[in-house]
Amino acid sequence: MARTELLVWLALCASACASSSIGSDISRVRTLSKAASLPHVDRAEVELISDKDVHGLLGAPLTEATAVRIALLNNRDLRAELRELGVSRGRLMQAGLLANPTFELELLPERESDYELRVEYDVSSLILAPLSARAAGAELEAHRFQVAGSVVELGYQVRSAFYALAAAEQRLSYAQRTLDALTAGRDAALALLAAGNVPVLEASRQIVAYESARIEVAKIELAVADRREQVQRLLGLYGTDTEWRIAHGFADIPAELSLPAQLETKALAASLELKAIERRLDAAGHRTGVARATALIPDVAVDFHALHANADAHDRDEKSWRYGGGVSVGVPVFNRQQGRQRIAEAEFDVLLERQQALAIELRSHAREVQNHVRSAHARVRAYETTLVPAQHSVMEQTLLMYNAMQLGVFELLAARRGELEIELAYVDAKAAYWEATAQLDALLAGKLVASGDHAAERGGMSLQRTDSGQGH
Repeated sequence: MARTELLVWLALCASACASSSIGSDISRVRTLSKAASLPHVDRAEVELISDKDVHGLLGAPLTEATAVRIALLNNRDLRAELRELGVSRGRLMQAGLLANPTFELELLPERESDYELRVEYDVSSLILAPLSARAAGAELEAHRFQVAGSVVELGYQVRSAFYALAAAEQRLSYAQRTLDALTAGRDAALALLAAGNVPVLEASRQIVAYESARIEVAKIELAVADRREQVQRLLGLYGTDTEWRIAHGFADIPAELSLPAQLETKALAASLELKAIERRLDAAGHRTGVARATALIPDVAVDFHALHANADAHDRDEKSWRYGGGVSVGVPVFNRQQGRQRIAEAEFDVLLERQQALAIELRSHAREVQNHVRSAHARVRAYETTLVPAQHSVMEQTLLMYNAMQLGVFELLAARRGELEIELAYVDAKAAYWEATAQLDALLAGKLVASGDHAAERGGMSLQRTDSGQGH
């Protein structure tokens, strides 16, 4: 008897305590993702305008951190995912609800009664509701981990797009300076050609280099526009909110690289996806338990009825209430939930396989991103310590020789183009370093993210050299 009372109490608690608000779910996501700010979608209806806090952040040039904050507040896909927590919350509420009692009123003149009242209740739901609620609760927690992973991934996407835009803008600045140098070379060649001091071949080379550079500048301008629109989409901005600008330049690269020890172990421990799978394994286990309990426990329904009829067969004038009760039992002979059990068991096995596959992928990705950070850092340091200073020295020495009339204007312009090429490559190396660092940060925050691979998409400027042997 005590066991039955405990089950009834648990079922009542499950049905009464399940809140319809997703405020606690969003708070849980905020804790899991370590996001300082998330939109309060649980407190407001869907609005088409941007979050009011966003407008204040757009007044100053956007930094990487500001861009991430705007995206977390205003990205519509993320807001939709947060609201989808209400779906899992509703399933939890529904799973914990008890079956409704059935009330029946019958008129039974053939039994010489006025009417009969009957109340029937499915007792089996008192046992199965708490079990179903535990499965739904595990699914809700898994959904929280999933949404937290989406928060981390959005932060990475914004950082990656921000770096790509910053690099594209710097490339455009350098490319325009290169175009200016090529313009000077073309003008000088045309002037010297008119004076008869250079052959037509040399002048034609300078014209080709200039026109090719104009085409490349146009490509980079388009790349800047594309990168900007990518950031717009991630930040969820439109209309007058699109007139923002970013703070130019990258942060300084540390002189010494410091990578976390035991990166693979830390990536596994932090993985929100692994934790979501663990919760779904719990849910699948609970669903298996529900199916097995349903197969073992017969469908039991109890009823209480009251009959208002003659007191006895001889006295038709005197009416009285008669009371009774009954029990109906559905014996699981044919349907023993074999299909539901098999489904739950198969889901459990599938999740175990995916858990192992994800763990292997996480370990590999940790090694891969670590290699990318090391390689990008080495390239940046090589540019900073050797290539950029050496190319500047080449430019300075070439200028001195030009001033001493030992080299011609074309050699000077070629040195200038070489200096700008090194600067362009230096920008790409810095962007690659910060891209890899963002991937590493996301991995340690619990989300395996695919590389944005913006370096492959950047509009490079192929500067054509003119190896002229002509003098000035």
